[in-house]
Amino acid sequence: MEHKGTVKIETERLLLRRFCTDDVDASFRNWTSSEKVTEFLCWQPHDSRDETERILGGWISKYENPSFYQWAIVPKDLGEPIGTISVVGMKEKTGTVHIGYCIGEAWWHKGYTSEAFKAIIPFFFEEVKVNRIESQHDPNNPNSGRVMRKCGLKYEGTLRSADYSNKGIVDACMHAILAEDYNKLSSK
Repeated sequence: MEHKGTVKIETERLLLRRFCTDDVDASFRNWTSSEKVTEFLCWQPHDSRDETERILGGWISKYENPSFYQWAIVPKDLGEPIGTISVVGMKEKTGTVHIGYCIGEAWWHKGYTSEAFKAIIPFFFEEVKVNRIESQHDPNNPNSGRVMRKCGLKYEGTLRSADYSNKGIVDACMHAILAEDYNKLSSK
């Protein structure tokens, strides 16, 4: 892989960019404090703005690492982050990035997550030269799976008791798109 780090990516409605210290209040207000947002995730909602500030500070300090990918999802008409999309796992030997995302509930079912995910796919295949982009979701969170399929990822199967979330040990529905799939779609 040819790592590029978290670069700015623009879509019709969104700006995907690095987090900055000015994003703490919006992040806490828009999603990090929400029990609904974290229901199927592996981290607890933040109890305080200070917790969000600490997490964002950690991300900001990692931006110098070219293999660190953590984007703020910012609607252009709002100008503040409503969620995040990132690489939560990576396998250099197989050229695999595992994508995770979350978005504030006020922006659910509006296509923002799919738009953000679709925007990073060409970046990873064309610029970073990954071989595989994968993501997974709890079977009890089918909307997350719909995002993956809208972005061209194919369902590969359900791994039994293979993940952990705020629900405990859960199954994981695995989806992926390979570079060869992307290249076939791009050449049409």
